[in-house]
Amino acid sequence: MSTLNEYLVQKGAAHRALKERIQHPDFAPPPLSARVSAEGRSGIRRIRIRDFQLVSDAAPDYAGYNLGPTSPELQLGVLGSCVTHITLIQATELGVPLDSLEVEVEGVFDPRGGKPGFEHIPVYPQDLRYTIHIVSPASAEAIAELHALVERTCPILNLLRHPQEVVSTVSHRQPAETVTAGA
Repeated sequence: MSTLNEYLVQKGAAHRALKERIQHPDFAPPPLSARVSAEGRSGIRRIRIRDFQLVSDAAPDYAGYNLGPTSPELQLGVLGSCVTHITLIQATELGVPLDSLEVEVEGVFDPRGGKPGFEHIPVYPQDLRYTIHIVSPASAEAIAELHALVERTCPILNLLRHPQEVVSTVSHRQPAETVTAGA
């Protein structure tokens, strides 16, 4: 079985190739997109990103079937995934060996947020925090430098810390009329 340090060799080579490619004057960042639909009787949210599908659902007390994580839970997972990915990249940059890496993300989502009598409670997840669990023979100083680089370069972490305006539009149409037989 291969180890995380063996993967870091592969990750380092891929990262160096990417760094070279994005320095080219004709480089243009690819657009990001996701499409989400609410489905039939279940109401699950099917998330489509490139060739992948994820299912998001609510707990039974929100008329869900508990078939997948909620949106706030997915957000914590996205943050943890990005911190993990960037930790791997920065470990290759610094030459920090990693025997194991796990990121734990926690937060609070209060469903009373914004409701009458609870206007002081945010309508979004709050008190977000993460812990990077690392097993490595590297020095405490090297791990501190690694963490500082992760904090500075993690896209999703920095999006959450420095939010931007989100532009929204609504596309509305009336349903097609149904034709009844014999009419």
